[in-house]
Amino acid sequence: MALTIVHHPGYTINLPVNHPFPMEKFRVLRQLLGEQPLACPVEWLTPEPAPINTLARVHTHDYLNALIRGTLDRAAQRRSGFTWSPELVERVRLETGGTLLTLEAALTSGLACNSAGGTHHAHADAASGYCLINDLAVTAAQALARGWAERVLIVDCDVHQGDGTARLFTGVPGVFTFSMHAAGNFPARKASSDLDVALPNGMSDDAYLAELASRLPGILAAYQPDVVLYDAGVDVHQEDRLGYLALSSDGLYARDHYVLRCCRDADIPVAAMIGGGYDRDIIALAQRHAQLHRAAADVLTS
Repeated sequence: MALTIVHHPGYTINLPVNHPFPMEKFRVLRQLLGEQPLACPVEWLTPEPAPINTLARVHTHDYLNALIRGTLDRAAQRRSGFTWSPELVERVRLETGGTLLTLEAALTSGLACNSAGGTHHAHADAASGYCLINDLAVTAAQALARGWAERVLIVDCDVHQGDGTARLFTGVPGVFTFSMHAAGNFPARKASSDLDVALPNGMSDDAYLAELASRLPGILAAYQPDVVLYDAGVDVHQEDRLGYLALSSDGLYARDHYVLRCCRDADIPVAAMIGGGYDRDIIALAQRHAQLHRAAADVLTS
């Protein structure tokens, strides 16, 4: 059985020298995944940009118009972390289209991965924290609207709370938001997910994995989701410059393997996104992100 991975060269665009967002990681991740054999063959899929009417399932028309036309004011651009450009808009639409395609593939095969995605800080009417469009929320809303699922579980293991996703689905019974994040990290003002697990600074592998194991099986059993969207942020790594936790690379693999294995054992399709990761050593960062795809291939073949 092949592992489906979604990628587009347009996930990487040019940014100014010394920009803090590690944009090259998507290109390098694709290169690494092509060079390093996984436990099963890979089927590569190429996404199209997400349609505007699909984005409008969660984002306001005023915000989308300003984003597409380039009329976001300076404060809004600072909050996003990027200076507006047509290439940036195309990139975030491709990334969101990639997560949509990842879910469609997962509904067919049971498991699929994007090589980007996890932009969980984007709100209905605003960008935040390098997130302009909330690909997780758009995909969950699309799944409900298209009848692909009646219950969507979002498992967010990025080091930062998925505040945008939580606010977008407050009071929406068809989506359960589970965020496991560093308590003292961004955003300063936390939202209320359906379940928040706020972790102390410096938590390492064993304690983290025990916390995850104490929560996830119960959520799957109680909520009984039709699909799972998994944000596998690697900013929980001990060497990440924006993360306050202390997982090792082996811990990242164990986390991803555990989440994917739980979903597979419960016969729940799971679509996984790479989430955040902020290291100036792009190769080391891409190798951390590749742990998700390695774990997915191992789960498929076990």
